[in-house]
Amino acid sequence: MAGDFPPDPLPLGAGLSLADTSLPGTYLPARGSLIDIVLQKLAYDWAFHRVYNQYHLYFVPNHLKAALIRFVGIASEDGISLSDLKAILLPPPDTFEENELEALAISNGEVNYLDLSGSICRSLRLKDLGDLLFPTINGDSTELQDSWDAPETVMGPSRTLLPNLTHLSLALNPHHASSASWKQLIGLSSRLTSLTHLSLAYWPDPCLIGGGRQYSVTSPQGNIPYGGTNLYSHSIDHDWSEALLVLRLLSKNLYALEFLDLTGCTPWFMALLAESDHDHVDWVTNWGKITELRLHTGLKLGDDALPSERACYRETIDLAKNIERHIRTMRAGQGRFVVVERDELAA
Repeated sequence: MAGDFPPDPLPLGAGLSLADTSLPGTYLPARGSLIDIVLQKLAYDWAFHRVYNQYHLYFVPNHLKAALIRFVGIASEDGISLSDLKAILLPPPDTFEENELEALAISNGEVNYLDLSGSICRSLRLKDLGDLLFPTINGDSTELQDSWDAPETVMGPSRTLLPNLTHLSLALNPHHASSASWKQLIGLSSRLTSLTHLSLAYWPDPCLIGGGRQYSVTSPQGNIPYGGTNLYSHSIDHDWSEALLVLRLLSKNLYALEFLDLTGCTPWFMALLAESDHDHVDWVTNWGKITELRLHTGLKLGDDALPSERACYRETIDLAKNIERHIRTMRAGQGRFVVVERDELAA
């Protein structure tokens, strides 16, 4: 029966799809099992369930919510939306008493995995995700206000929706990767310091200004790249300074990472071992806990692949090997042993 489902609408490359990617240490129902079939059927009929069963989705068992979110994100044409996440993770309005909501918030602690593969930059923004995961509590100020008619609304401390979140997939659909915001990711990561497993598959070159590499600012000294680096910075100038800055900021926030998936990020693999003015990715301290780094190309060569494509594929695999060797050398036996997961050349 599982074979009756429509094909994955989000192909990544020859032979690969978002359905082929997942984070280790997470629960997904066995392929073809009854639970797997039911959840996939739910996902493929999501347009119906999101409307007619919206008040029942919250009552899906907590240990199945992560799998449902993943399946909906992959099966849906546009990915999972903010309203979809709210329907699954937040109780329906006017369903529980105020004193029951605290216990429900505690129950969300059972959800430690959030897989948004293919949804970020399509149906979901990182800013909206941050607002959902870390909602602020509104309160009324007791201080004297300018107007006696209405009390001032003040923002209280934030409450974490998923306090035990350790596994997060922000894998992109490559066709929408250019709109990804590293600046928003860095802002969100400052509140996700407990993450141990993260997927940034198919993210574009690390850049603080999204799309800034395509624009320039005119000055008396000539045209200056708006984003600090331009389209030729890596290929001609070998300038990885901005990428290293972004990765350094990210690594300082995500210091608990043990697993990092960078599948399909081949254009900036070189930044993982580059050095610019003594700046580099810190694999010893900030990311010293990472024991597994996934550096797949994101493609599978067909029998009709051109010689140039095969050569590029081989170079990327060799680069992944060099990155593994580089990290092990930096740690010099003092840190954790690291393994780089990469593609293998067919015999």
